[in-house]
Amino acid sequence: MAQFILASGSPRRKQLLEWAEVDFEVCVQETAETFPPHLSPADAAMHIAAGKAHAVQNFLKTPAPIIAADTIVVLNGEIIGKPKDREDGIQILQRLSGKIHTVITGVVMVNSKTEISFSDATEVEFYPLTREQITFYIDKYKPYDKAGAYAIQEWIGVTGIKRINGDFYNVMGLPVSRVVQTLEKFR
Repeated sequence: MAQFILASGSPRRKQLLEWAEVDFEVCVQETAETFPPHLSPADAAMHIAAGKAHAVQNFLKTPAPIIAADTIVVLNGEIIGKPKDREDGIQILQRLSGKIHTVITGVVMVNSKTEISFSDATEVEFYPLTREQITFYIDKYKPYDKAGAYAIQEWIGVTGIKRINGDFYNVMGLPVSRVVQTLEKFR
């Protein structure tokens, strides 16, 4: 068995851990991505990540450390989820166009003795985007599984982002350097 279990089906999280040369396997259990309404955005992301980690822990019953994460987008204090469909994706990107928003990833690492939770936040500012740019992106890349209806490493990020303040990889879905530093506590 690998040294760590990644409780995520995200190809981006998998890629980031591979780049960091972390020895891991993937195991995913379906969980509700819901949270109590009184939670702050950072706490909401950690709550969802904890649900993923505990679902895999209960399924595998392994002492191996489990890593789970959830990424959310926040605009003016409002959590922006994954788009429901094409039109919702267009509307989300129109709202983000020309504005600064925050991408928060909640991370939970758990084994039989310890649980560590943290969140990381990155500010992202888009240039003003035209409807043509937005519909091109939505139609070509179909970002329906992405919070905020975009991926920074795809066309919209390459051409539409004016600046970021914080960890680029956090926006991809995992603050991987912080995760690697924290994993040392599980060795």
